[in-house]
Order: sequence, then C-alpha cells, then structure tokens
Amino acid sequence: AGSLQLEHQRNVEHKRRDFTSCGNRKLYFDTHALVCLLEENGFTTQQAEITVSALVKITDANMDIVYKDMVTKTQQEITVQQIMSQIANVKKDMIILEKSEFSALRAENEKINLELHRLKQQVMDEVVKVRTDTKLEFNLEKSRVKELYSLNERKLLEMRTEMVALHAQQDRAVTQTDRKIDTEVAGLKTMLESHKLDNIKYLAGSVFTCLTVALGFYRLWM
Repeated sequence: AGSLQLEHQRNVEHKRRDFTSCGNRKLYFDTHALVCLLEENGFTTQQAEITVSALVKITDANMDIVYKDMVTKTQQEITVQQIMSQIANVKKDMIILEKSEFSALRAENEKINLELHRLKQQVMDEVVKVRTDTKLEFNLEKSRVKELYSLNERKLLEMRTEMVALHAQQDRAVTQTDRKIDTEVAGLKTMLESHKLDNIKYLAGSVFTCLTVALGFYRLWM
C-alpha cells in the first residue's frame, strides 16, 4: 500500500510538473490535493485521477485558447520597441516635413513680403504722383480764381464808375429839368399875372364903358 501510494504521488507530481511547464505557462494547481479531496468525498483513486486528468485537459485546452490571443512580455517589449521605432520614424518624417514646409512657408512669406514692399512702393509713387498733380491743379485753379477775382474786381470797379457817372448824369439831368420846370413855372406865373392884369384892365374898361353909357342914357332920359 505504501509503495502504491508513493507511486501514485510520483504520477501525480509528474502530471503536475507536466501541466505547470506546458508551453512555458505557469498554473499553480495542486492536483494531488484535488485527488485527495475527491477521494475523501467518495471517489475511488482511479475515478479521482480520471476526473483530475479531465480537468487538467480542459484547463489546458482553455489555456491554449487564451494564450492564442495573448503575447509574452518579450513579444510585447519587441512590439513596443517596433511601435516606438515607427513613432520615432514618423516624428523624424514630421520634423523633416515640418522643416521643409517651414522653409517653403518662409520662402513664400519672403516672396509675399517682397511683393507687398513692391506694391507699397508702387502705391507710394502713385500717391506722390496724385498729390503732385493735385497740387499743380490746385495751384492752377487758384491762379485762375485769382485772375477771375481780379477781372471781376475790374468789372465791378468799371460798373461802379459807370454807375457814378450815370448818377451824376442823372443828377445833372434832374437839376436841368428842375431848372427848366422852375423857369417854365415862372414864365407861366408871369403870363398868368399879365393875363390877370389884362383881364382886370378889360373888366375895368368894360365897367367904365357901361357906366358911361348908363350916364348918357340917364342924362337923355332926364
């Protein structure tokens, strides 16, 4: 019995070692304790070993399925290094691209600055030209306005002189007319006075004649 139990322990330990070292996987699973537990619960030694063996196979199959989608630490490190290398290459490409684009942008910026400077100079030249032309036109217009003002002043002075002469002529004509009117009025007055005296004389002669006739008839009648 002792030899059988020892042999059974060796078989179980062998299976345990085989199971824990299969595929470089470590699964801390005490098969002997499980066999003893099954035997304590009514299983025979053969039934317990068969059950444990089946559990080991099932667990091993599940582990195979699980480990198919898993990687080792070494593979993970290799993959990480590859990814980091790719990231470094991408960074390098980005730096090169950035430098090239920055150079292109700087060249384009310098080109734009030169174009802006040229346009600015052209605009300044146009502004100076327009300012010069405007100043010249303004001076010409100012001179023309001064000439027109002087001409208008001369015309106004001539008109004032003519108006003064016309007023003087009108004053002389009015004075002459007044004198003529005064003379005519005086002549009319003189004529009226003479006609008045003639009428008085005529009336007086008529009255004396009538009185003479009346006295003559009175003397005849008496």
